[in-house]
Amino acid sequence: MKDDDITILATAVSEPDFKKIEPHLLHLDKYLTLRSYFDGYTISSADVKLWIALRSNKVANAFLKKGSLVNLSRWFSFIEASHPEIQSEIKIADEAVRAKKAALSKAGASYNLALQDTDKGIVTRFPPEPSGYLHIGHAKAALLNDYFAHELYKGTLLLRFDDTNPSKEKQEYQDAIIEDLALMGITPDKTSYTSDFLQVLYEYCIRMIKEGHAYADDTEQEKMRDERFKGIASERRERSVDENLAIFEEMRLGSEIGQKNAIRAKISVDNPNKAMRDPVIYRCNLLPHHRTGTAWKMYPTYDFAIPLVDSLEGVTHALRTTEYADRNDQYQWFIDTLKLRQVHIWDFARMNFIRTFLSKRKLTKLVDAGKVWGWDDPRMPTIRGVRRRGMTIAALRDFILKQGPSRNIVTMDWTNFWATNKKIIDPVAPRYTSIDKKDHVTATVVGGPAKPYVEDKPKHAKNPDVGTKKVAYSSRIILDQEDVKLFKEDEEITLMSWGNAFVRKIQGSNPITSIELELHLEGDVKKTDKKVTWLSVEGQDIISAELVEFDYLITKDKLEEDDNWEDFLTPQTEYRSEGLCDSNVKHLKEGDIIQFERKGYYRVDRSFKDGTPPVLFMIPTGKGGK
Repeated sequence: MKDDDITILATAVSEPDFKKIEPHLLHLDKYLTLRSYFDGYTISSADVKLWIALRSNKVANAFLKKGSLVNLSRWFSFIEASHPEIQSEIKIADEAVRAKKAALSKAGASYNLALQDTDKGIVTRFPPEPSGYLHIGHAKAALLNDYFAHELYKGTLLLRFDDTNPSKEKQEYQDAIIEDLALMGITPDKTSYTSDFLQVLYEYCIRMIKEGHAYADDTEQEKMRDERFKGIASERRERSVDENLAIFEEMRLGSEIGQKNAIRAKISVDNPNKAMRDPVIYRCNLLPHHRTGTAWKMYPTYDFAIPLVDSLEGVTHALRTTEYADRNDQYQWFIDTLKLRQVHIWDFARMNFIRTFLSKRKLTKLVDAGKVWGWDDPRMPTIRGVRRRGMTIAALRDFILKQGPSRNIVTMDWTNFWATNKKIIDPVAPRYTSIDKKDHVTATVVGGPAKPYVEDKPKHAKNPDVGTKKVAYSSRIILDQEDVKLFKEDEEITLMSWGNAFVRKIQGSNPITSIELELHLEGDVKKTDKKVTWLSVEGQDIISAELVEFDYLITKDKLEEDDNWEDFLTPQTEYRSEGLCDSNVKHLKEGDIIQFERKGYYRVDRSFKDGTPPVLFMIPTGKGGK
């Protein structure tokens, strides 16, 4: 490979977005099929550049650990083992990462927590239920667990699917969670499933019954809820051990008697902490499980399974959101009662945003009711939703890590979220031009070129590395109605990327239909008040595009406990318009992020193909956006 190719590749594989780097990784894997080094039989600058780029990128490094790309993984491991002399480069990079993390604390996020026994090693876990797609609240939990395990303490991160409710769980959600974590650069050291422990949990429940710590209860659900609230003991609380065991066996078989019962932990009837009032720990569910099929007819609840499996899997520190704080005593009771290995708990505040809910149950209802297109709808607060709207993974990670593991519960505006993203995309987003099709104004340019011509211009005036684009010039151009409405005859204006012109004639009023401009390239662009975008109608094929802007899904900043969230759904949350764009737009690919000058940033949701107009979603920037 040529030096220029190596430099381009090294830059390309540094992107923290798996979808962007995957084609390059495949290319490298193919190139290395019969090679130990990139060039010849000894290490070269090409090997060093690419190895450091891959090693420094968490997403790429995580993927290589899987060994899916045999040749690239072989080369990567060989270079690492055979050439320790290049480790100094990585140490410098690691120092830069540590410096960045230190900066996070200065930005308001403190990671100086008094976690217990970290000198003995740390094992954290991220335990999602595969009943929906990850939202940004889950992203915080995942990133914090990853940060404490892999960056702050160099420990172990477990990904465990809490898959004990066949009514809600699907393989589709499980696969999506794995993919979303990979996109965020999170690589668990081990993946497991609570369903792998069903036999063990079953045996622990039998032990609890035999030791008098659990009982079978067929109290009707509403009555049970009322009794727990009032601190009234269930009539079934003093059933004998033999009777409880017999009913538990009926539950295992999924019989009619079994289905009427649940197993409850015998903790307390009237503890001030209602989570301690004999919680249900086993229920029947006859639906097939997406992993175990029909092997089981009953399943442990989250409250029972989590502390047991945490302890059994070697978790040292369970980091959870403060919404589980009331259950911490319950968690500890199960550990103590069953004499299991202790697990330390640290609570952190979940992320709350205005005019948004992060309840998986409510989000599922939105999807099922057709209020949104799906879990990846750009209005949804899911990882896939915000990415489809234009949030970059780098900005998402940066924003969440800056929040830190604080226990202070706050409801945030979306402003800072999208402003963080703007800092990432603004220096690299190529600039293009779009004119609103509705009531656009045609202008005749006196003194303009006799024949249309095309010039290469920078895609980004401040970043030449972004590349160049074709800009067409002619004596017939179009402008936005909203701009032209502000023009006055004989006023001097600036046509961006061209020069100054005088407005000589204005035809029509509401709307204006056409104008005449007199080119004045000698004019000083610094002295004009109005600097406008324009498009030549000759010398290029103008591309029609569908531009979409979105509003919040709900109308109220913060929903109260007694609010019916369905009463606060925003009637219209999607606004479409048609833009006339320069011919460069037809070359954009799905996922590209660009700026239409003076209009905003957009992400390409559907690219131009066979004459079908592209669709672009407007990206909020934190300034008066929705």
